[in-house]
Amino acid sequence: MRYRLTFVAGLALGYVLGTRAGRERYEQLKNSARQVAENPAVRNTAESAAQQGRAFAGKAYHVVSEKVGDHMHMPDSVAARVRSLRERNTNGSGTDDWGTSNT
Repeated sequence: MRYRLTFVAGLALGYVLGTRAGRERYEQLKNSARQVAENPAVRNTAESAAQQGRAFAGKAYHVVSEKVGDHMHMPDSVAARVRSLRERNTNGSGTDDWGTSNT
């Protein structure tokens, strides 16, 4: 109960402070966030981080699959679903559902 009261009090305080800041400050913050997101350096860094993450995930997948081997049995329905998702991804446009490239 104590944590609920603390949460509700924090929520109320945030609301009051947010409404006092007003719409103008909200628009300023929104524009600043948009400028940061559209910055080419930020976009390049995010894309390279995503590529490194995909590369690391691929390496981890191979290491785990070598160690697990035949010890892991997947139901046929799950295996078929994974195969269909992989085929859709390789035959697709090269972008994922979020609009980023799968390179």
